[in-house]
Amino acid sequence: MDAARDARALVRVAGVVTEVTPSHARVSGLSHFLTLGECVGFERDGRESLAEVVRIDPRGVTVTSFDDTCSSRLGDRARRHGSLSLAPHESWKGRVLDALGRPIDAAGPLRRGDRAAEIDAVPPPALRRARVSDPLRTGVRVLDLFTPICSGQRIGIFAGSGVGKSTLLAMLAAAQDFDTVVIGLVGERGREVREFLEDALGAGRDRAVTIVATGDESAAMRRLAPKTATCVAEYFRDRGDRVLLVVDSITRFAHAARDVALAAGEPAVARGYPPSVFTDLPKLLERAGPGTEGKGSITGIFSVLVDGDDHNDPVADAIRGTLDGHVVLDRSIADQGRFPAVDVLRSISRLATTAWTSEQHALVLKLRALVARYEDTRDLRLMGGYRPGSDPELDQAIALVPKVYDALRQSPGSEPSRDAFRELANLLQAK
Repeated sequence: MDAARDARALVRVAGVVTEVTPSHARVSGLSHFLTLGECVGFERDGRESLAEVVRIDPRGVTVTSFDDTCSSRLGDRARRHGSLSLAPHESWKGRVLDALGRPIDAAGPLRRGDRAAEIDAVPPPALRRARVSDPLRTGVRVLDLFTPICSGQRIGIFAGSGVGKSTLLAMLAAAQDFDTVVIGLVGERGREVREFLEDALGAGRDRAVTIVATGDESAAMRRLAPKTATCVAEYFRDRGDRVLLVVDSITRFAHAARDVALAAGEPAVARGYPPSVFTDLPKLLERAGPGTEGKGSITGIFSVLVDGDDHNDPVADAIRGTLDGHVVLDRSIADQGRFPAVDVLRSISRLATTAWTSEQHALVLKLRALVARYEDTRDLRLMGGYRPGSDPELDQAIALVPKVYDALRQSPGSEPSRDAFRELANLLQAK
């Protein structure tokens, strides 16, 4: 029996490449041995390259390569590789990895942990998850005041390009209320990676694990990078850490998932997005959040690149409905030189009442009302159509809101906020 078992272990099932395109390849002979999401390996010149199975039919399987270009040729052998997994270790802090979990920072090989976990894991059971209750201090005054975040919350940063999204994420990554930071840079420009690591993270890089898939990498790698980052975050969460997971951007994950799904032959149903994209998004986002009772939590910050500043884009809509809040960055506010360019009227934290005291809640509601009145009458006041003294509430808004705006200004180089409400009160009194 032992000899038969050893003989079976030496047998490897292989198929043959029958079609090669820029986006995918077809392999025959493996249809009955593979499941969706598994990988196959191609061997050429002593090097194995991996590809993910995205479609299975009786005639063969469709795979998308993790390499930049599919280097397979007709007739090449493709062998079953199994599902992708990682074995994270505490020593990974300070390291930079690619989407497959390979080091790219020239700091030597990674130490493997004791337990391997599948990269494409499932979220914790809903009824076994801990409740979200502990407020966090991000150090970003406008967020701590108007859209406070709790440990285990998932929130989106919605913005068009060039509005300060990555800068705000870097400020959040510097928050001191977290034990570990895991960052997934998805579809970023190659030149910005070092800038983010060395300038934005700075001294905080030693407690961060960074997963990078630049825009020139394959769609399969860009689709995998947020899953790898989440897998690493789950390891630290299960150790009891309070983990901050930052993904920049989840929209580029959706773009990559769209490319892979189209290569698999899925039809486009909503502005070019196939149905599986809207299945993949909640599967990924639900993995962040509180862990089971007695373990840590993953606070998820996901940047959402709003294409053409259209906040009703199908991907933005799907993400907004899944997360526990959203912060909207407005281009008109950025054009005025106010950073972070947060639109406090359109930004919502669904767990804000957990973080605020009753007095703070009342104050924020009053400030929102004043800001709304100030913005609604902007055109009237610019035309000279308002006479001071005719509306006491508007007079109060005109007197206070510009001071509030000045108090909310903050840059990456400025001192993090320690008590946003007290600081706001001091700044208003000083003026």
